[in-house]
Amino acid sequence: MRSTLARGTAAAVLALAAALAGTQTSIAADANVSSTIRPRVDIEQLPVPPTVPQDGVCTHPTGCVSADWSGIGTPGPARDPKYVFLGITYAGAPESGPASVYSGNQVLVVRTDGTTFPNGEAWKCITCGVSYGSEIDTSQLVYPPANELPDRKRVLVSNGILECGAGGAEYAVTDPRCTPANTRIAPIYWNDRPLFERDEHGVNNGREWRLSPDGERLLFNVVDFRVLTIVPYVGRIAYDQEKGRYHLTDVVALQNPAAAYQPMVVEDGNRLRFNQAGMVGEPRGWTADGRATLGIQSLNSDSMDAWATDLSTGASRPLTRQAHYTDPMAMSPDGRWLLAEEVNGSGRLDFISGMPGIPPLTAQAGTAPYVSGIRNHGNRRFFSPWLVDPKTGRGFQINAGSDPNWNIAADPAWLADSTAVVYTENLACGANPTPHRCADSTEPGGRNSRVMIARFPDFKPSAPVAPAPFPEKTWGQPYDPNTPPQQPKPVPTGTYTLRGKAQGSATVWITNNSVGTQTLSLAVAYRNYSDDGTNIINGTEKVERVSNTALGCTPGTATALSCLKWTEDLKLSGRQSGTKRTGPDGFTLGPSAMFRNDFQAVGTLTTTIDGTAYTQPANGS
Repeated sequence: MRSTLARGTAAAVLALAAALAGTQTSIAADANVSSTIRPRVDIEQLPVPPTVPQDGVCTHPTGCVSADWSGIGTPGPARDPKYVFLGITYAGAPESGPASVYSGNQVLVVRTDGTTFPNGEAWKCITCGVSYGSEIDTSQLVYPPANELPDRKRVLVSNGILECGAGGAEYAVTDPRCTPANTRIAPIYWNDRPLFERDEHGVNNGREWRLSPDGERLLFNVVDFRVLTIVPYVGRIAYDQEKGRYHLTDVVALQNPAAAYQPMVVEDGNRLRFNQAGMVGEPRGWTADGRATLGIQSLNSDSMDAWATDLSTGASRPLTRQAHYTDPMAMSPDGRWLLAEEVNGSGRLDFISGMPGIPPLTAQAGTAPYVSGIRNHGNRRFFSPWLVDPKTGRGFQINAGSDPNWNIAADPAWLADSTAVVYTENLACGANPTPHRCADSTEPGGRNSRVMIARFPDFKPSAPVAPAPFPEKTWGQPYDPNTPPQQPKPVPTGTYTLRGKAQGSATVWITNNSVGTQTLSLAVAYRNYSDDGTNIINGTEKVERVSNTALGCTPGTATALSCLKWTEDLKLSGRQSGTKRTGPDGFTLGPSAMFRNDFQAVGTLTTTIDGTAYTQPANGS
């Protein structure tokens, strides 16, 4: 489930020709990103433990990585550019003896400079054999990303904080004196329960947390699928000496029902205005200085982009402008670049996200979670790594021309000197049943995951941006465990006018349910509408909640309004020409796209740009 407002733009793909296999590749510079020359990129793999043999028995003294899809998890940032953290899943360990600790989900610290640890390996497991209680959820060791605190003696791993030394946090985890015997993990609590623990309704007590640059706060969210809500939170990490654990205090919900923080506001009676504020949606991290949170919302219709939202004011600014959909992302420590994993360029969402210049009006009708569901097909994630200038939103795919069967996975992690970024890839069909729908892995041991490092030789090593003081008061709502945060309400039922920033206008008809909490239908008529003066939109579109038994939305049941129907007849002119049109029966998606990434649609939707037609995937693909 994603946020309630979805935006994005479609644009031409800025790509570079390169081959990306297991060996190092070099990508040449030939175009501009913002006002600078596009930087060179050298991509290679980082070393990991050997793959467990096919017989499932590991004899390597420091363990074997699982060959399964996502056996290599998420990288996480270290404060020294010679290292990066990495979640992995070990397999095949003996039941007893020293090597028995190399089992299950763990966190490694991996050297990025080509050297080794005293054990002769380029990696060291920092959680293997370590003491921790049942509050630590081992499923979270591989994701969210581990993150070293500024003192370089503590590391956020899973839902706890790891430290080593007989008297507390004495040694960095890279220090030979840091051993499993003197290392422990203290849990993080919220609401007097361990972070991530599920309640009786299956709702997690926080999920997908990200550590602030100053190491003092966590950004996280709570998803409740029963009512399709996602609430972002930020809280301060405080240590409870008596109980030997951490607690999240001063927690704030980063949403606000006031009109000043809504993406659409009504002015002068019936005039609509887009308001770039409160655009957090699903929180994805922090700006380099910690002044703002990163989130995903929409910039244009049926597409989602990255946004930075100031913690003090709630003011938001878009960071990407051609993502189609983006989710995992990380800003370089010096604040100059964003590595965003974008669907742009894959061809997956062009049929629905491919027309630029359409304002995100229909997002109020709840399109976001449906569009976000299309961006995956089972194990296949249609993400590629894009290096983006956050000042302009312009960027390029750093591994363009690589094997499309390998998809980037989860969050990227920058080296501390902002000269390189690390990310994991999974073979799209690696875990699918026989017969595979793409080639088998040629990686060592046939493993279906690998970890890549993209180095930027033109980037000089730079120091991280100094963290900004956390504001005394944020734009959100102070958390009260006894009172759920107030949810924003949609624009009321009525007829409205939206003026283009450059020219033209749109008439908008909104129909909500009887209590005004959910939009049931939103229709728009565009007349020479343009926000940028180069993309001009004419025509009509409509999104409405409908019953559709073929898609599991049965009249008279709770699922009756779980299907969304698009009716599109739009024409683009100006810098480009094109159309966005549905067939005679419209285009309808059911909840399977939203909840299971299973594309099942009734009807057709096609976008044509400069003579090239983009059609939807086949059902089930």
